[in-house]
Amino acid sequence: MLHVPPRQRRRRRRLLSRRLLVALALIAVFVLGIAVGQALDDHPSPGGTITSVRTLSPLPQQPPTRTVTVTVTQR
Repeated sequence: MLHVPPRQRRRRRRLLSRRLLVALALIAVFVLGIAVGQALDDHPSPGGTITSVRTLSPLPQQPPTRTVTVTVTQR
């Protein structure tokens, strides 16, 4: 059997645990993304469009107090 110094074993263990931690984090982010996508897709559709029709009557206007005539000449 091959003898591995304790220092190398610790380094391998750290490297392996770090890779495992990164893999688990990526899986968690992926699953969270799927969950958010499903939640956005599953939202109930709105109740529809509501159209409101109103007829506006014009406001009363006062007759003009004076009339102005503008004459334009072209050259």
